[in-house]
Amino acid sequence: MLARRTLVLGTMLASTSLSPVRAQGKVTVIYVGGWDCPPCITWKNQKKAEWLASPERSKVEYVEIESPKLREAYRDRYWPAALQPIRNRLPRQSGTPRFIVVKDGEIVGNEWGDGDWARAWSKIRAAVS
Repeated sequence: MLARRTLVLGTMLASTSLSPVRAQGKVTVIYVGGWDCPPCITWKNQKKAEWLASPERSKVEYVEIESPKLREAYRDRYWPAALQPIRNRLPRQSGTPRFIVVKDGEIVGNEWGDGDWARAWSKIRAAVS
């Protein structure tokens, strides 16, 4: 009886380990804002909590880049070295709040302004699905 259970369990484990698994790429969401940016403050006060509690948030790496002055948000000193190549690929290095969605190193979403949060969130959903 024990041998049969071992055989059944072994077969189940083998079949699950050999079945094709869909690889999900790494997704990073980068928020860019300024402390003196009224739309950034609005987003943080009205939408950020919902984002942080969402199922999508748990599936991504989330990075906040904030500067004291919104005009400084794209300066090197506020960007981690690993993310500067992403910043350098942006067609425009201005505009806050900005939501950059990166999947496997490629920018798949680049929305800015409080009104574009819904579009950014839909791109995040698409990237993690």
